[in-house]
Amino acid sequence: MIALLLDETLAKYEQDIREILMAFFPGEKFCYEKKPEAGLFVCADAVHMELIPKETAACPATNDTCSGSCGQYHAPVSLTDSRRENKTRVKQALYSLLHALTGETLPWGTLTGIRPVKLAEGMLSGGLSDEETEKRLQDIYYISEEKRKLMLSIAHREREVLHRIDYRSGMSLYIGIPFCPTTCMYCSFTSYPIAKWENRIGEYLGCLREELRQLRTAQQDPESALYGKALQTIYIGGGTPTSISAEALSELLGIVEETMDLSALAEYTVEAGRPDSITPEKLRVLKAHGIGRISINPQTMNQKTLDLIGRRHSVEDVKRAFFEAREAGFDNINMDLILGLPEESVEDVRHTLSEIERMRPDSLTVHALAVKRAARLNTEGNAWAHLARAGKEEAAEMGALSQETARNLGLEPYYLYRQKNMAGNQENVGYAEPGKENLYNILMMEEKHTVIGCGAGSSSKLVVANDDAALHDGNAFWVERFENIKNISEYLPRFGELMTKKSSFLSEETK
Repeated sequence: MIALLLDETLAKYEQDIREILMAFFPGEKFCYEKKPEAGLFVCADAVHMELIPKETAACPATNDTCSGSCGQYHAPVSLTDSRRENKTRVKQALYSLLHALTGETLPWGTLTGIRPVKLAEGMLSGGLSDEETEKRLQDIYYISEEKRKLMLSIAHREREVLHRIDYRSGMSLYIGIPFCPTTCMYCSFTSYPIAKWENRIGEYLGCLREELRQLRTAQQDPESALYGKALQTIYIGGGTPTSISAEALSELLGIVEETMDLSALAEYTVEAGRPDSITPEKLRVLKAHGIGRISINPQTMNQKTLDLIGRRHSVEDVKRAFFEAREAGFDNINMDLILGLPEESVEDVRHTLSEIERMRPDSLTVHALAVKRAARLNTEGNAWAHLARAGKEEAAEMGALSQETARNLGLEPYYLYRQKNMAGNQENVGYAEPGKENLYNILMMEEKHTVIGCGAGSSSKLVVANDDAALHDGNAFWVERFENIKNISEYLPRFGELMTKKSSFLSEETK
């Protein structure tokens, strides 16, 4: 347990402090008083920060805040009037102390945000060279050389990919289908067992039809922020969209065609996901409706792990679904993998990658396991506490193996994002054959243009031009967000309320 003893000034940065500590000490719990079971005290006020291991001394503070230098690990904190600058300084001070205490470094240094490439892209767009950008990333965030170079390579690749469309004048659409055959142990996405909800799929699709009609109306309204924005990419995700029947899937895609103008569409993706939800009939439906890109996601090619995490499909199901998709004519198939799954060794990952290499997907998205609060790994008490998960060195080796496999397949990294509590302080990277990168992934992750979400649990990001905002890629902007109702048990009965609120969000020309 780690005790955080922060004065009122530093309490504003408690989450930033906690995130750095969690990166150094995964799974550690926190308290906010001098409990005897605490193994480390983090004391900080407006002028200094202190780390006190339990075995050295107890903090002399009498009011649960730090009162002066009382140990070996001590650093000054010089705060300014800028909250952003203060966050940087607090994280730098804490990182330096933790490095001194543990002797360890983190691949991503003090960076805890989910969009590292956006940071590099901003520096490049501001006129910095690659060398200057890399130096700033090192000096300010302590990011390792490997990750700095990865950020820069992806930033340049994103620029090349986005030249295919005039994304500034367009928008993207995300449609959430929150149903799955089963819920995986690690999953925290909005998803519900299809067996329980299959009798209400028609009702759900009816709500989606109304949401999409509302969106189309906003596109045609001169007073709306969406006025004149062409629909350029569609991503249907979940859950597992193919968990619904072939008839319902055809109805869903028909609703999209009925309500939306698809004349400017550059990319149409359906995340088929679970191979146990894919049939030849559903693949024919997807092909007939012009879907160009699909995902078939094994996560691992080790049967023991599939059984453990609750996937309820076999390794052979993965191969069957993949080659059936090839036979159906799909030439842009992505596969998702997760590194650091419980009980998986480096050799297990090596086996998975060798199997993937034999299938030769067109893109590969490699995730480092991130255990969210809502995942069964956390919510079912200590039922999974005994399961071994990859440490920092293992996670790094797994990541290096995935990079090697991507190179062998002729796939290049094109987008990247991070999450909290990632195995080994690693990242999620998308690799793709040149020309088959997922535009939606880049546009959504880097917040390049407006993305409207429809369906339970979806999110909308309205990118609004503003002359007074900070420049980004030549445009001034800020982002407004809107969250749909997450729980489908509430989404359906409260749909009218949602439509009213969302109409207000979409209809205003400026915010």
